[in-house]
Amino acid sequence: MKININNIIPEEKINDLKELKPSREKINDVLNKALTLQGLSMEEAAVLLNIEDDETLNQLFKAAKTVKEKIYGKRIVLFSPLYVSNYCTNNCLYCAFRQANKDIKRRKLNVDEVIEEARSIINMGHKRILLVAGEDMTQVNLDYIEEIIRKIYELKIMKGEVRRININIAPLSIEDFKRLKTFNIGTYQSFQETYNHETYKAMHPSGLKANYEYRVETMDRAFQAGLNDVGVGVLYGLTDYRFEVLAQLAHAEYLDKTYGTGPHTISMPRIEPAKGSEIADQPPHAVSDIEFKKIVAVLRLAVPYTGLILTTRERAEFRKEVLELGVSQMSAGSKTNPGGYHEEDSTEQFQIGDHRGLDEVIRELSETGYLPSFCTSCYRLGRVGKDFMDYAKPGLIQKFCQPNAILTFKEYLEDYASEETQIAGQKCIEQHIAEIPDERVKEKLNRQLEKVHNGERDIYI
Repeated sequence: MKININNIIPEEKINDLKELKPSREKINDVLNKALTLQGLSMEEAAVLLNIEDDETLNQLFKAAKTVKEKIYGKRIVLFSPLYVSNYCTNNCLYCAFRQANKDIKRRKLNVDEVIEEARSIINMGHKRILLVAGEDMTQVNLDYIEEIIRKIYELKIMKGEVRRININIAPLSIEDFKRLKTFNIGTYQSFQETYNHETYKAMHPSGLKANYEYRVETMDRAFQAGLNDVGVGVLYGLTDYRFEVLAQLAHAEYLDKTYGTGPHTISMPRIEPAKGSEIADQPPHAVSDIEFKKIVAVLRLAVPYTGLILTTRERAEFRKEVLELGVSQMSAGSKTNPGGYHEEDSTEQFQIGDHRGLDEVIRELSETGYLPSFCTSCYRLGRVGKDFMDYAKPGLIQKFCQPNAILTFKEYLEDYASEETQIAGQKCIEQHIAEIPDERVKEKLNRQLEKVHNGERDIYI
């Protein structure tokens, strides 16, 4: 299928929209529409991106929180990345893994080392991981990916296991995506980094990633190969954040219209210092905290069905603030270098801002009213791709999410939590059960929780 990139990312139109000066009446109209869970067009999102005054920003943030809770409730899905290699054939100016970086200590984990990393992640209490590799397919080919995925899924430690592996590796051909689908992965993730054509060329001077069009078309090839769920993202700080948000929404709208499924997740990393990168130390278009909050809120209102991912790039105290604005997934206890969970002998991709362990993150979530979740039930029951979207878009997915989140959280409290976190977590569970309006659901959930307490695992609806 011939793809016209200009139809996907209309740069001229986006540049006009990002300078929009909306009236207060127009802002109110857009916010009212967003509260109906219909999502927003690129033009409507541009109205909200150009809000500047504190009073209206607070309206925006309140609307984003409301929409998130209508769709997903107060649950926060937790995961951890597993980096298997920092070899890369690209030369992205903002990344420590770039090929031209001579200061990096390169490493590719062998299969046994990958299993040791997975073991460390399981022993924290995680159930899902994001498998990440630098983009060098001579080092990380599909034979290797297939073997390590199979080995990770086979790994059982007491009552712990990895139930879902999402993956972030180099973009593939349609035939290779078809093969990747057979590996029982969850979401395939690939970031455009920047949708601005000129900025993209400047930031990616060599390697396969230098091909802007090929990168944009990655998700087309993935869907054409039969993958169910894809995750997208940009690296905020390379160009005007308003351009990036609008371009990303244009891409999401195109995917939804073309394949019936928009992005399952959107990641929102801000550029952070990286060894060997002057660009990362001094971002060309640094995004302030208030601008970042605006990004999160607008994305939540524009694509309410999509999981918004907040990474450990952000500081712990700031992550707490941003959770209020629509985040539904976050990493915790993360390492961004191969072998990082049990040793420190390779270079990390970027500097981490939140160094807390998983237990501390979970305790804080519990104490602030959020529901930590390790749920993977949708993958197990085939609620993926368009089927997931059919539940998520009208807000029906929460009827599965809340009880399944509670059950997986109970597993964590039984198997891994510190005493302090057990107390906070049990109180959190009781609070969330009390909010369930259907007494029959409560009764069933309490019976299932008793089964978890008695040693059963991986119970879901």
